[in-house]
Amino acid sequence: MTTPEGALVLFSGGQDSATCLAWALERFGTVETVGFDYGQRHAVEMEVRESLRESFAASNADWAARLGEDHRVPLAALGAISETSLTRDVAMGMTKDGLPDTFVPGRNLIFLTFAAALAYRRGLKHIVTGVCETDYSGYPDCRDDTIKALQVALNLGMEKRFVLHTPLMWIDKAATWAMAQSIGGDDLVETVRTGTHTCYAGDRSVLHEWGYGCARCPACDLRAVGYRKWRADAPLEGSPA
Repeated sequence: MTTPEGALVLFSGGQDSATCLAWALERFGTVETVGFDYGQRHAVEMEVRESLRESFAASNADWAARLGEDHRVPLAALGAISETSLTRDVAMGMTKDGLPDTFVPGRNLIFLTFAAALAYRRGLKHIVTGVCETDYSGYPDCRDDTIKALQVALNLGMEKRFVLHTPLMWIDKAATWAMAQSIGGDDLVETVRTGTHTCYAGDRSVLHEWGYGCARCPACDLRAVGYRKWRADAPLEGSPA
């Protein structure tokens, strides 16, 4: 059921955040979006956000009525202090600590803190993010415990009662594709497939069966494997092969 309360979706322009946006538009009376420009090498994700919002609004009259303002927040300082393969043009691999070097320390903590500050000003109670513990790249700031702890800290620090929603926390990428179809049918799946950007290398030169990407980085691999698993479990008639 839809609540008249408002929500703010952390909307990067990727598969996960687009699915979360659809999830939020089904549940909240007003839905605003926020994206963060932190010097990421795949900054093309920021360029697809507006066309995705337009596609969502055009596909569903209720969504069009509920879709509110978009906010773009510059966070160049985060990229400046981060020696990672997401913020530097270097090969992707693992660090000596056993974490992927695509991990930007503090990124989700900072994103959610800025989102809460924005939600405070906009009078929005619900904050939606696409972090996931089940099928992810090993990022500690995507864990359920991290999000729950941050919700407590934000509520105490701002004297508010924000609710941090993580619709994808316990599902894998195949189930994320399935969620998109359950919310918006084949049309939403195709919008996510062709309109979103997940590739860490920022490559949008080739459209694969699962979407645009280099087909080599960890993000492309997760997306491709999830898409093929979902298609194998529930193939769509007339979908691209």
